[in-house]
Amino acid sequence: MAIMVTGGAGYIGSHAVAELLAKGEEVVIVDNLQQGHRNAVLGGSLYVGDLRDADFMDTVFRENEIDAVIHFAANSLVGESMTDPAKYYHNNVYGTLCLLDKMKEYGVQRIVFSSTAATYGEPENTPILETDRTQPTNAYGETKLSMEKMIKWFDHAHGIKSISLRYFNAAGAHESGQIGEDHQPETHLVPLILQVALGQRQHISVFGEDYATPDGTCIRDYIHVSDLADAHVLAVEKLRQGGDSGVFNLGSGNGFSVKEVIDIAREVTGHPIPAVAEARRAGDPAVLIASSDRAREQLGWKPKRDNLQAIIASAWAWHQAHPQGYKDRK
Repeated sequence: MAIMVTGGAGYIGSHAVAELLAKGEEVVIVDNLQQGHRNAVLGGSLYVGDLRDADFMDTVFRENEIDAVIHFAANSLVGESMTDPAKYYHNNVYGTLCLLDKMKEYGVQRIVFSSTAATYGEPENTPILETDRTQPTNAYGETKLSMEKMIKWFDHAHGIKSISLRYFNAAGAHESGQIGEDHQPETHLVPLILQVALGQRQHISVFGEDYATPDGTCIRDYIHVSDLADAHVLAVEKLRQGGDSGVFNLGSGNGFSVKEVIDIAREVTGHPIPAVAEARRAGDPAVLIASSDRAREQLGWKPKRDNLQAIIASAWAWHQAHPQGYKDRK
């Protein structure tokens, strides 16, 4: 029996594939390589195609005995989602509908869904609880929430059990140094900071220094990408053991400001990393920190790499070895 990983050639997806392979699982990766990288896939069977292509998906399901699906495939740029919401609804929401229809057709009854903290919007609590209001402030978060709800109703109607994992700021790279973070364009803070240290940018922009936080910059919860991968494996196991559907936050429970992250990166890299203050970006909450108590209690999940200096050091090792990302891998 195989586990299908959609978007398994992407940043978090490829780390989940690596974790599954390390556990001895048979893995089938489905990715259109729009954002993913063939060289990020360390094993398993890679099928290159789109979830919305029914004939392609029939081939994948017919050629493999699928036991469960881990669903990462989605567009995920917040800014782009606000200027081109149709793209996000078509790829994210309609793509998920196509996947669920095929799961129903082929009798696959388990799905672990890669959701996001963006489903919450402006937080009403710190730390954020799974029971808090979900009111996204951007189209990306809205599509992810729509995907969660769609999956829930497929459970209600067809018994497809699901676990949705809402995670916060993924960072770091695999301990082997073989895979890491490579987005085009890059929008995540840690790799952008490290691009300055590599001489690929002149400075890092700090968007807003007047938030109601100790140093005036936004505070975020950073989680190592391999810890996220661990959670997906545990979620599959919970469903295999007959566990019920649910929603879980994934985060460290610790918050670091933008300035603190830059300072830690300066220590790790030994580079001054110039920073330039710029105006706030619309829709950036001041503080986003997760309560992961439910995941710890019900999934048995515990972050093993919760030291931000170590997380950034693992990312730095990857970026030093692969300054052009996966273009450096043959």
